[in-house]
This record gives sequence, C-alpha cells and structure tokens, in this order.
Amino acid sequence: MAHDPEEDELLHEGLTFEVEEDEHDDGGRKVRSKGIYLLPNLVTTAALFAGFYAIIAAMKGIYDKAALAVFVAALFDGMDGRVARMTNTQSAFGAEYDSLSDMVSFGLAPALIVYSDSLSALGKMGWMASFIYVAAAAFRLARFNVQISQVDKRYFIGLASPLAAAIVASLVWAGHDNQVNVRVAWVAIVIAIVTVITAFLMVSNFRYYSFKEFDRSRVPFAVMLPVVFLLCAVASDLPLGLLAVTLVYAGSGPVAALWRRRRLVSLG
Repeated sequence: MAHDPEEDELLHEGLTFEVEEDEHDDGGRKVRSKGIYLLPNLVTTAALFAGFYAIIAAMKGIYDKAALAVFVAALFDGMDGRVARMTNTQSAFGAEYDSLSDMVSFGLAPALIVYSDSLSALGKMGWMASFIYVAAAAFRLARFNVQISQVDKRYFIGLASPLAAAIVASLVWAGHDNQVNVRVAWVAIVIAIVTVITAFLMVSNFRYYSFKEFDRSRVPFAVMLPVVFLLCAVASDLPLGLLAVTLVYAGSGPVAALWRRRRLVSLG
C-alpha cells in the first residue's frame, strides 16, 4: 500500500504532540524519526524545573532556596549531555531543548533573583543591570550553538552560562547567609557591577578550561591532597566557598589571556 504524505500530515493535525526530525542510521543514510529520547530530555526537564522553582522562590523572597535551585539546575545541566552521549541518544531536539532550558535556568532565573533581592533598590540602574545579564546569556547560548562544531572542546569561548549563574546565585546566597543588608546603596551597586562584569565575560572571547577531558586524565597522587583541603574549605562555608571558587574561575580567563599576550610580547 502506497504511503500518502497528505494522509500522514492529517493524522498529526490538531491537538497532538509529536516531534519529527531527520537522523542518520549506522549506514549513514538519512532517516526520519518520530518522538523524542526520554532519558536525556527528562534530565533537561529536571534542570528546567529547578530554574523555574528558583524564579518562584525569588518571587516569594526565599532567596537562599532560589540560589540553591540554580546550583541544582547546573547539576542536572551537566548530566543531560553525558547521559545522551552514554546512551547514544543525542538529537537536534535535545540540543535545542537544552538551550531553552539554559536560558530559563541560567539567564532569566539569576537575573530575576538578584534583581528581586538587591538591584531593585537601584531603580532603573538595577533593572538595566539585570537585563544586560539576560541579554548576554542569550547571546552566549546562541553563539555556542552556532560555533559548537568549530571550537576546541577543551575550552569554552566566554564564561559558560551555568558558571555565570553560579556567580550571581552564590553572591545572593552569601549575602543572606552572612546577614548583609544588600539593599544598602553601595552594596547594591557592587552587586550590580559584579552582575554586569559577569555578563560581559559570557560574551567575551576569553578561553575557559571546560574540564570535559579532566575525568579521563591521570594526575599525581599528591594532587589529591590540595583538592581535599579545597573541598573542606568550601564545605566549611558553602555560600562563600562557592562564591570564591566561581570568582577565581571567572578571573582565570582574563588572567590567562594577559599571560599569553605577555609571553608573545616577550618572545617577539
């Protein structure tokens, strides 16, 4: 019986949820697949839920839980790609869904949390700083999508949006954990400056080590001791520890760029 494309289109018309995308089989032939892979998209949905919860918690003024939810979203975001690769379930749909989830969890959520917490005290300056962060996150994700096959996977070009979100979230979390009055003008201005600098680092061309190959690398046994001390230091004051680690990582891009430029000048 001949396949009628028009009949197939009518079957999927109306109140249905169906995804079709072109994929390649083991022989390299293009095939059209229906449906989506459950496991990686379920993990992405968990990340999206955490980002959504962060926004709701910020609206209710529960800023410590809102900040923690951003970190939970980052944890799930780091898992979905690995799950897709381990189960060989990568797809164009999954990549697009992941980007949209990232925009909510690491673009909108941190900006709304920091605005509700402290930047709203600055009036227009506050919401402008928050919007700059949101726009930078959108630019960062769009650039990542179009350059994903062109860049060295060992490095991120620009600060990755989950790390940028971690800076903003840990800044809010540390402020509340240490009972800092973040609505005092000079404190709010400092937070706004950090937020804007973080936004510009996302759209910069600074290279950041991605750690994607770190789990397959052998290191001297003695290296584990400083790592244990670092984990203990972070755990002793989790909000401040996370803020310190994320700020050091954010600063590593510009410092490495200056170091490379200085070496080139000295060699030239």
